Amino acid sequence: MAISFLTNHAQVLLCLRRDPEARMRDVARLLDITERAVQRIVAELAGSGYLVREKRGRRNRYQVRTVPQLDAVSDFAGEPPQKSCRVPDTSPRLGGGRPISRQDSFID
Repeated sequence: MAISFLTNHAQVLLCLRRDPEARMRDVARLLDITERAVQRIVAELAGSGYLVREKRGRRNRYQVRTVPQLDAVSDFAGEPPQKSCRVPDTSPRLGGGRPISRQDSFID
C-alpha cells in the first residue's frame, strides 16, 4: 500500500479528471478502497459542487469543476456565490518576483 498525502476525496477527483468515464469499480481498485467508499465520495463531491455527473446510457461521465458552488458559505454569509475565491498574491516569491523593499517591512 502506497502512502499518500492526498485525501481519498482528492484522489477520486484526480482519477475522474484523468478519466471522466471511469467506473467506480476501477477507481476503487486503483485507490485500494471499497467501491462503496468511492460511491459515497462521488456523491459528496457532486453534492458539494466539485463534480458534475452526466448520465450517458448506462454509464456516467464526470466533469470536475474548477471552482465549486459555495452555496453553504453564501447562505451563511447572506451573499450570492462569488465566481472566484482567489486572493491576489502580492508576496515575493522564492527565486524570483519583486524583492522586499523597506516599504514592505513591518519593522520601523
